[in-house]
Amino acid sequence: MSRTGKWALGMVLTAAAAFAAFQTISAPLSVTETTSEPYAEQAQPCSYRWAYQDMPELSAEFNGAIQSLNPDASGYAQAFGEECAFSDGLPANFSAMETDFHVALAVEDLKNEEEFGNWLAQVMGIVLQIPKEHLLGPNPGFVEFSFEKNPSEQLTLRVPIQKYNAEGQGKTGAVLFQLFYTQP
Repeated sequence: MSRTGKWALGMVLTAAAAFAAFQTISAPLSVTETTSEPYAEQAQPCSYRWAYQDMPELSAEFNGAIQSLNPDASGYAQAFGEECAFSDGLPANFSAMETDFHVALAVEDLKNEEEFGNWLAQVMGIVLQIPKEHLLGPNPGFVEFSFEKNPSEQLTLRVPIQKYNAEGQGKTGAVLFQLFYTQP
């Protein structure tokens, strides 16, 4: 079997395993199945590309938890992975690799590292409490924080969940902020 054939077979098996895993979740979140037939039954090959998929139920729960911390904040979740798109217009197959979170907070000052670090700690506490069966994909994702003074002035940083677990837990304030912030 050629290298491309082995790669395609591996992707098919990964997608099938993910689909089977989603079917066994006891309290599944609604994730739209984007194809009516498994890849193996399609009449033609597909092309793979990176893709995102909305997670409306998890987003609603996450946004509610974020707004309970600060009513001026908002948040949502989305799955990141690959989709196999068919050239004849058939719906694409989506295979999640991770669940990512996005949080926006209106601020008056973009230099308050102490406050930002404390906000990171509070939000990460929420993310870490989400049951694993509500997350899609085998990999830990990230939480992207956007501190917005106005539409043209904002500060964004990304907190990889795995790095937070290894290095950030127990830290707060400017120390936690500096762990993840990179000067532009």
